[in-house]
Amino acid sequence: MASNLTVDVRKQHAGGPEISAALSLPLDTHSVTVLFGPSGAGKTTVLRLIAGLDTPDCGAIRCGDEVWYDGARGIRLPPQNRRVGYLAQDYALFPHLTVRGNVAYGVRSRASPDLLARFDLTDLADRYPRQLSGGQMQRVALARALAAHPRLLLLDEPLSALDAPTRLRMRAGLRQLLASDPLGSPVPAIIVTHARTEALALGDSIAIMIDGKLRQAGAVESVFNCPADADVAAAVGVETICPARVLSRSAGLVTLEIGHARLVAVDTEEASEEVFACIRAESVTIERNASDNPTSARNHLPARIVSVIPEGPLARVDLDCGFRLTAIVTRQSEGEMHLHEGERVTAVVKATSIRIVPRG
Repeated sequence: MASNLTVDVRKQHAGGPEISAALSLPLDTHSVTVLFGPSGAGKTTVLRLIAGLDTPDCGAIRCGDEVWYDGARGIRLPPQNRRVGYLAQDYALFPHLTVRGNVAYGVRSRASPDLLARFDLTDLADRYPRQLSGGQMQRVALARALAAHPRLLLLDEPLSALDAPTRLRMRAGLRQLLASDPLGSPVPAIIVTHARTEALALGDSIAIMIDGKLRQAGAVESVFNCPADADVAAAVGVETICPARVLSRSAGLVTLEIGHARLVAVDTEEASEEVFACIRAESVTIERNASDNPTSARNHLPARIVSVIPEGPLARVDLDCGFRLTAIVTRQSEGEMHLHEGERVTAVVKATSIRIVPRG
């Protein structure tokens, strides 16, 4: 197994943005890398370039010591020689083939009963795709992608074709499958998604793409908790991103001015005088009474409730603290605290929960 997949390519689509990606992905046992970003960011294009289904305008793609593409040297390894398993968004099953026929397609030997059993497809072997549910089609497509024993598995929005309840159920099953040895040899994977919950649930590492450019890469939790800039923060779902000015620094903390409010945050090396303060909604606590013992490590902000929006078992609370701040509470907490529009409350944010990123 190659230790790294190295991609450094550019691709210009007619009438679209230039796709530019330079990254090195670990291909360790069971490693799952997520290509994450909004729709139209270029994630699927990068996946297709790696698979060999599209050709870069220039650059290079290497899998360990093997060159898959090198524009300067005129090297382009055909897709079938890259030993990559590719799973399209709509699964692309052959409608005229049964489950058994789809899984066996492209494999020298017929799909073995053992392979069908591993994906819980034995009882479905003689059915056609039109007779399958979304979750069943996903399992068939995954089995077909893995049947050829690929060195790398590429999945393009593997859950997007499913309805919400099925998507929730299949997410855990997909992660378990990727972390297991369905064919006796673990296969690293790259997954394209624009859904935050899927990125958190499925990935070990993550690469953020915005407007055709790779903007940040690293461990999933690290990137989500420490976005490199305001654009990445917005892409990974940070609800509050406000322009702020640094007033003072002391003992590893920085005092920020946002509108008429002042907050204390953990200082960072990249923090200049003009910054963005990024705060996740789940990091904001709402209290009915201000704390009697505020500390330099916590921010207690007088606030007025602007709106309360139910979201299933949770509620999104928009607050006016001199700037717009969003909090997430449980519906139970909403009811117990009688949170209503126009009510006065205190918003509490830890200094460690405020991420400072450069402005500009």
